[in-house]
Amino acid sequence: MTYDDGAERDPRFIDLVRERRLPVSMFLTDSVVGPGYGHFARLRSVGASLQNHTLDHPALRGLPYAGQRAEICGQQRKLKSRFGIRPHLFRPPYGTYDATTLRAAADCGIAAVVLWRITLEGDGTLTYTRGAHRPAPGDIISVPAGETPPLTLAERTTRLLRVLEEQGLKVGRLEDHLR
Repeated sequence: MTYDDGAERDPRFIDLVRERRLPVSMFLTDSVVGPGYGHFARLRSVGASLQNHTLDHPALRGLPYAGQRAEICGQQRKLKSRFGIRPHLFRPPYGTYDATTLRAAADCGIAAVVLWRITLEGDGTLTYTRGAHRPAPGDIISVPAGETPPLTLAERTTRLLRVLEEQGLKVGRLEDHLR
């Protein structure tokens, strides 16, 4: 389960991650997180993985190398200064990227660019980019930030966990499945 941007700071989500020992990956955007880095320090302390989603969340495809590198490496530096970590995973905003993105990401120390097949919407429903319309082993689920979604992050995640458990699926640590 992957969470994008860092706009939603639901304190009950931290409790859920801690209590269920959920292996979640947070792809953070500096301009969205803003002063909320303390929230993500708490999430990290209960086991969340913090990864790179750029400084300002631009659509990267078609941007010059220097601009893409500044967005990706800049967020690497921010996360290093805030948390002492250099992420090795990167999610391009909107899922758009090109060969220049891949080169810039690699030059910034990124080992893998992570996309997704399933999106958990603000109302708790799942949408699929391709394939069967049900979760399957190995699926990456994206939880984008919403503009005041009807359900809290903890509520959406709890619903998703129920769906996965009903299908006999378990949440795995993303980094364990990327090589």
